[in-house]
Amino acid sequence: MNHIAIMKKSWGLTRKILSGQKTCEERWYKTKRPPFDLVKPGDDIYFKDSGEPVSIKAKITKVLQFDNLTPAKSAEIASRYAMADLGTSEIPSAIKDYTSHKNYCVIVFFDNVERIEPFNVDKIGFGAMAAWLCVNDINTIKL
Repeated sequence: MNHIAIMKKSWGLTRKILSGQKTCEERWYKTKRPPFDLVKPGDDIYFKDSGEPVSIKAKITKVLQFDNLTPAKSAEIASRYAMADLGTSEIPSAIKDYTSHKNYCVIVFFDNVERIEPFNVDKIGFGAMAAWLCVNDINTIKL
């Protein structure tokens, strides 16, 4: 399966992916949604900043999933993986606030990061606000 993780551009995380500072991607949700139960080691993951084309590809090496989260459990998870996810040991208060009331967390580890020829994607059918896309073949949504 192929996955596209759409990143918040202002956080500058795609730069950290390319530099090797960021080695995993965390996704936090109130309800189960992709990539929960859909992502596995060996899958390809593509990254793009919001409003930009896809420009990075990596290979998924490990996946951790958590459910029935409490604010304390969320804080523990966020703290444990902050360096790999954010490239820093300090978690900004905005992220602490965001994660504290979520019920699900998926952490996707990756390696073999490479810059690729940029391409745009067709998000029709995924929802305008979708920030993670799962497809069997990336070529089916390339524009």
